[in-house]
Amino acid sequence: MNAIHEIINLMDNYDKKAFESFLREKNKRNDVQNIKLFKLLETDDIITINKIYGTNNAAYHALSKRLYDNLVSFMANRTFVNNTGEAHDVLRLLVVSRLFLEHKLTKTAFKCLTKAETKAINLEHFSLLNEIYHTQIQYAHLNPQLPLDVVIEKFNANKEKLNREEQLNLGYALLRRELADIVHKGKVIDFREFIIGTMGKLGVSLTEILTFKSLYQILFIANEYASLNSNFTLVEPFVQKSYTFINGKEEMAGKQLYYHIYILYFMANIHFRNRRFAESEAMLQLMHTQMQQQNKRYHPLFYLRYFLLLSLNKNYNGEPENALAIAENALKDASKKADPLDVNDLRLAIIVFCLQQEDRAVSKYMRQYVQSDSWYEKKLGMVYAIRKSLVEILMHIQFENTEVALSRLQSFKRRYKKYLAEVSETRVMDYVLLVEKYVLRPEIVLSQAFKQSIEAMVQPNAQQDIFVLSFLGWLLAKAYRKPVYEVTLGLMKG
Repeated sequence: MNAIHEIINLMDNYDKKAFESFLREKNKRNDVQNIKLFKLLETDDIITINKIYGTNNAAYHALSKRLYDNLVSFMANRTFVNNTGEAHDVLRLLVVSRLFLEHKLTKTAFKCLTKAETKAINLEHFSLLNEIYHTQIQYAHLNPQLPLDVVIEKFNANKEKLNREEQLNLGYALLRRELADIVHKGKVIDFREFIIGTMGKLGVSLTEILTFKSLYQILFIANEYASLNSNFTLVEPFVQKSYTFINGKEEMAGKQLYYHIYILYFMANIHFRNRRFAESEAMLQLMHTQMQQQNKRYHPLFYLRYFLLLSLNKNYNGEPENALAIAENALKDASKKADPLDVNDLRLAIIVFCLQQEDRAVSKYMRQYVQSDSWYEKKLGMVYAIRKSLVEILMHIQFENTEVALSRLQSFKRRYKKYLAEVSETRVMDYVLLVEKYVLRPEIVLSQAFKQSIEAMVQPNAQQDIFVLSFLGWLLAKAYRKPVYEVTLGLMKG
């Protein structure tokens, strides 16, 4: 039943009324049981459903299966008819041209194919172009004026581009599957070697960028790789490549809006993580402009990520009050359909902002974490779960909940020590042990040896990750008895 609910949640009131009409047209006799069930599910009236179908499971499941099939069919037809994207325009032209060819309306059919080809070339949609050229070649005997040799030449050239795009897509799929296992299941692997091996096996170069889609795929992999390694200097070369690509394809940006917005987001994130706040905010401004296009079609998908990154930039660039206001307003406005990862990323950012300002409001947001550690690991990833646990420990220490802090420290070590050793992230455990020493003997922070132990974890000649520096800044602030935010900003500036 969850699948039916999920589809119904995608529908607006106009869709729901249209679906009821769709069912009435399909129904034989005057059987309206499917419409009744649809209305009950729409209003989530479980009590009435149990009253009507509680003793007849077979009839209920048969009816719900037919309702599900009808929903899928209705949404498929509606999406095809109502989607105004240019790729769908090409697909509609291709479908109707084949219909015309089957009925010997040759001239009209080839006009549709020519129009479809022009649109597909502008979109750099190689798979649709492949179908268009295939259709032109298949029915070339009906059109003596068609320059068949030219079409075959275009077909072969497009096929090479399509093959490169498909190979990259295969690589992207394999890498995303592996990333999912690393992030959500804690799988231990040398991801750099896996990237090189996978791409080498498929004959794909990550430096070869064909389209907005392929640049998006490359930047996704680069961002995830840098995040896993907490080192965004590794992906710097992709930023310049992205600038060059976008500047050379300005006329295509609006036609590839989804990928264009994602690319701007990735670039803004790379700039932020490497502490180039002005450049990051410039990318975010471009991203925000693109989010307004096509009647804000992609605004619901990206607005939480946009505000998260904007608030982070403001916080680490000396505007903590502004950062907190932006993040809190975005979290308050988050819809129930928002991605749980986006919502929880915002929540964790707010907690960190409050912690850096020693604001007791942090506990209010921390109480909103109601799931188990295992849930956060599986749903949001190991990195997120570890970061959340560390922040919670620091919160309890900051407000002198010593017993709770020690309990959380012991739990953290039991849960993550082995995993962190396997992924060569021993510095996290080194940090946790220093924090534990501070909790057990607060006076230890005054010793020079303890201060040197913390400072040894700071890499002054490297572009250390901004989130790593945030944790170190908290502990250094305790050692030097200075405000956490002040010390953290000092680390940001080297």
